[in-house]
Amino acid sequence: MKASKGSIGPAVDRPDGKIRFYLFHGAAEAQSRSLASRLLTGLGATKLALTSASVKSDPASLLDAAGAMSLFGERRVIWIEPASNEIEDAVAALLEAPAAESPLVAIAGSLTRSSGLLRLAEASPLALSYASYVPEGVDAQRMVSDVGRRVGLEIGPALAAELADSCGNDEAIAAQELAKFALYLDASPHSPKELDGETVDLLGADGDGNFLKLGDLALRGDLAVLAEELARMPAGGSEAVPIVRSLQRRIATLAPARARIERGESLDAVMTSLGKSLFWKDKPAFEKMLKRWSAADLARIAERAGNVERELMRPRARSGASVPDEAAVGEELLAIAHRAKAR
Repeated sequence: MKASKGSIGPAVDRPDGKIRFYLFHGAAEAQSRSLASRLLTGLGATKLALTSASVKSDPASLLDAAGAMSLFGERRVIWIEPASNEIEDAVAALLEAPAAESPLVAIAGSLTRSSGLLRLAEASPLALSYASYVPEGVDAQRMVSDVGRRVGLEIGPALAAELADSCGNDEAIAAQELAKFALYLDASPHSPKELDGETVDLLGADGDGNFLKLGDLALRGDLAVLAEELARMPAGGSEAVPIVRSLQRRIATLAPARARIERGESLDAVMTSLGKSLFWKDKPAFEKMLKRWSAADLARIAERAGNVERELMRPRARSGASVPDEAAVGEELLAIAHRAKAR
């Protein structure tokens, strides 16, 4: 069966005991992992990890693990991550078996529509599949609000949008930050507390460089601060894609606003109309960027950012290829900052 965005939450929080195969796939692996973790909690189960390679070499091992009783009688979930089509035969046997003690959770990346594993999951009444995509806009805001609610935080729309942006719309990063805020406020689902901007400013990631704000520094022309923050970035490049996506989201907000100004609307009218869609502390910088960049310039930056993201993502799909570090992103941001500073 294929789960919808509205049904997947209840499906993992209050699991159906008949489901023996859960397939979480799609580009947003952090979201897939978060759903699988919620399923563990919903089942009150522990995790038994297997690998795709071991299951491929011995398909019967999956059926054996799913049918075995745990030593102390506790519930278990078989967990395969990363999962691929090479476990298809073993999963088919699991779905055809008379019974299973433990369900299987498979966390896969993007799967094509022709994927045998995906077809199995969507066709069987004993399976549940869900595709996780990186949330954008209102969906990203809702993701932060939902994650916050689970740890006892009440988050207003503007602050939720700001937090989503600062976390690169990554649910795993958002969950870490929100857990920190909840601990500080002594919040819990049974004793919720309102999260405010002051708490975020006090405990947020700015002290660690707040890498996801580098795009704003570039667009404002804050060259010295940008260069300093880039120098503080850790080696390895794990922040590169979120930085580019943060830049793209900012441009996606700036470009239509700038186009309205170029059609004759006043800056004040445009800023007023944006209202709560902008976090209050971002408004002065946003106004500065609106004055500095034309719609055509923003379109060119968006195109270049898209090219950089494609170059960053391409090696991930190639076996044995290394993931590029943040150097290309840093060079692009510095180029933007130099141009902004010259205006």
